[in-house]
Amino acid sequence: MSVEVERKFLCNADTLKTLEEIGAVCVGQRQFQDQYFDTPVFDLTLNDMWLRKRKGCWELKCPTTTTVNGTEETSGEQSKAAALCSRYKEITNLPDIQLRVKEVIKEDVDSETTEKISSQEDESWLGKMNLVCFAEFTTVRRSFTLEEEGVQIDLDQADFGYHVGEIEVLIPEGGDVQSALEKIERTAQKLGLTGHQRVEGKMNIYLKRYRPEHYEKLLSAHVL
Repeated sequence: MSVEVERKFLCNADTLKTLEEIGAVCVGQRQFQDQYFDTPVFDLTLNDMWLRKRKGCWELKCPTTTTVNGTEETSGEQSKAAALCSRYKEITNLPDIQLRVKEVIKEDVDSETTEKISSQEDESWLGKMNLVCFAEFTTVRRSFTLEEEGVQIDLDQADFGYHVGEIEVLIPEGGDVQSALEKIERTAQKLGLTGHQRVEGKMNIYLKRYRPEHYEKLLSAHVL
């Protein structure tokens, strides 16, 4: 199980040129469709949990309580860098996902549901847990690596017209978050990123435009 530490940024006309100048290597372009699921009363997302299906594979992103170097984050520059980043534990094993979802949702789920269903193709568990698709969109992604920092940089273009970049470091659960934050901060400086507010991701923009009621509930719960 891994933890994704990520900072989003707004792309501009010079982003590709800057990536080339700092030595980032393009590792490919791909297109994928994402579907996100929750209960009708938003049990998962109100807990900042994001259940996604992409290319036939399931992933559940959960908030992490990981601290920096085993202690609470300090004030000053470290906390500023952390405030610009998100951290999520990524669960990709389907039975583990189903068990975690079952713990959170308020529906009465048959205890055998998660034991019987292990196939990625069998989606009957969604109905049994009262999970419905609330967001669906396609993204074209160009990915780059900056080997000296050990980071991946993605440039995403969503089919609803939003363009956003991501600087990402994956660490094992319980790994060195501070080191990941420092790598991301150094990369952001090389890219010339400024500003002290977190940039909105694709999901934020999608919900704001197409699911305003859902968006407002998440704002009220301080998830977004």
